[in-house]
Amino acid sequence: MTRRTVEYGCAVVVIGLLAGVAGAATTLLLHWVEHLVYHYSFGTLLTGVGGSSPVRRVVGPMIGGALAGFGWWLLRRRGDVPGLTATIAEHRPVPRWRMSVDATLQVLLVGSGASLGREGAPRQLAAALGDWGTSRWSLTPRDREILLACAAGAGLGAVYSVPLGGALFAVRIVLGTWHPRAVGTALIASSLAVAVSAPVTHLDHALVWPDPTLSYLFVLLACAVAPLAVGVGLAFDHVTTLARPRPQLRSWLLIPGIALAGLATGVCSIWWPELPGNGRSILTVSVDAGLTLGGATAILILKPLLTALFLRAGAVGGMITPALATGAAAGTVATLALNHLAGTHFQVAAVSLACAAGVLAVTQRAPLFAALFVWELARPPLWLFVVFSASAFTAHGIMLLRHRNSAVKAP
Repeated sequence: MTRRTVEYGCAVVVIGLLAGVAGAATTLLLHWVEHLVYHYSFGTLLTGVGGSSPVRRVVGPMIGGALAGFGWWLLRRRGDVPGLTATIAEHRPVPRWRMSVDATLQVLLVGSGASLGREGAPRQLAAALGDWGTSRWSLTPRDREILLACAAGAGLGAVYSVPLGGALFAVRIVLGTWHPRAVGTALIASSLAVAVSAPVTHLDHALVWPDPTLSYLFVLLACAVAPLAVGVGLAFDHVTTLARPRPQLRSWLLIPGIALAGLATGVCSIWWPELPGNGRSILTVSVDAGLTLGGATAILILKPLLTALFLRAGAVGGMITPALATGAAAGTVATLALNHLAGTHFQVAAVSLACAAGVLAVTQRAPLFAALFVWELARPPLWLFVVFSASAFTAHGIMLLRHRNSAVKAP
């Protein structure tokens, strides 16, 4: 066994452990901010928002947005904070301090109720810690690329307790490969990270499956809902892409801009308490069939718009859970409308999550990751992974066919 092999093996263990620390740290900070902003002691964010006063719902996200905006204004005065994926792919040095501060500001903003994903923060912090922890070893550029990508995926896996989803994120989305070395590294790192963060996350999953009796015909229904998922996913992608300013905003306008986005979210939460946060609340009520047709329609429209508003104001955050929540709301709307108009009795939970998997497959361009991530979040019966896969792969195939036809028609 060569020295390089030994060092690489040690590095894999180190990034897994440090990614778990990053996941635990960001989870603790997020929960602390949520409890502080909405003044509650137990339960989920949805419980806290639902039990808080209208004034707190409005003022809390606004103050949190102003503080995050102030932090980004100070951080970006010396230049943009580079994207993690581009930094890894281009073999650039990781700005550890700047990425760590940026991750902390993301957690502050999401904990205050911003309509952004919380998964971006642990990915950045895990990569920064992993780069620091392995800096003394003689690693090739390709080894370093694999390790940093797997650290990012392990950070994602740690906060949601989804080891397979975290590994697939690193392999398929960040690295875009099935190389055995990358796959093995990702699985080990993500599993270690989930284990290390377990005392904080308690291996709780974001969703609790209602466990009703389901029909295998849901596979066909998942394929039927795929066109809706494609439309919603492309619209979500288009809106959020247009909203991102290029280059990053650096002026003092970050402070009032993000504060106003928080104010808008707070006002909307008076009527729809599911809107604040990364999207877990929407997923929860979708699985529990706790939405009316009108409420689901409002959330379907407002969730991507509020996400785009924060991006336009200069905020940074993850897109995985906002896309999932938007897809779940779309699936809920379709199911409730069909049950009402046609007299059917389709289960809202299965259809909403199938649509969510389809939307995530479109926005991330990774159908297997989308299906597995949704399944690990809810942990329904194992065969429903086939349902989520049918929706994700069908939606992804429709999107590819659409792009191919557009390319053919182009002059």
